[in-house]
Amino acid sequence: MAIPEDLETGAAAPSAAAQEPSLETATTTTTASDGNGQNQCVEGEARQEPSKTLEPTTRFSGRQIFYIFGLDGVGAMILSGGVNFAIAYAMYTTQNTVKRPVRLWQLPNTLAGDAAVTIFVQCLITWFVELFLLRYDLRHHSVQPIGFISQPSHPWVRMFFFLPRDPSAGVGNPHRPWTLLEVIQQALRGLSFGVVGFLVLWPIFMGALTGFGTKEGADYVYHDKWLPQVFKLILGGVLGLLTTPLMAMFWLVKAGWEYKKEETPTVAEV
Repeated sequence: MAIPEDLETGAAAPSAAAQEPSLETATTTTTASDGNGQNQCVEGEARQEPSKTLEPTTRFSGRQIFYIFGLDGVGAMILSGGVNFAIAYAMYTTQNTVKRPVRLWQLPNTLAGDAAVTIFVQCLITWFVELFLLRYDLRHHSVQPIGFISQPSHPWVRMFFFLPRDPSAGVGNPHRPWTLLEVIQQALRGLSFGVVGFLVLWPIFMGALTGFGTKEGADYVYHDKWLPQVFKLILGGVLGLLTTPLMAMFWLVKAGWEYKKEETPTVAEV
């Protein structure tokens, strides 16, 4: 069959199939282009995804002050005092205190021992409550991290804040699962607050109790109602007021360091 020629140049004219790409080829090209565009959009959105926490503050904000000293200070004082009052009421009014009177030093009903156990147990429980509560509130943007405190340089202080000994190593990976050793380390941090609370509060409260008991030899005896309950209420409330804001600030400061680490740009490998 004769090949048609171009009337002006005399060259062979391309066929219709060569002049226009097939519908299947055009569709494939368009689909590939759309796929590449979508991938680029997804990658761009991933790069622009905001942090899981709000940006740290450069000074104390009103919301942070209310959160630390209002909710975690006054709120913890009321809650801890009420719980300790209820425990003391159930402990000292449901047993025969004639045979086993409430004393300051002597077992089995010793207010001195009760106070010591209360301080350590409350600090341990409060530590884990604040740990999970702060993680939840930071993730849901209820409070901003503290961003105006620099990382410590002393190795022991860095260890207390779960930071690598080398300051150039950053803050580690805060999102990985815990090991059993790390859970124990968390408990030790909570008990360390108990040690400080014991050294500060226990002698003061023991001295105050001597003024309200009936002296019997080298010990003091108390009625089972209401002094032990009020004593535990005040002890638990004061302990919660002093320790809970410090624990909250611990995690807010650490969250600020973790935010800065995540926002620090990294150099791509060639």
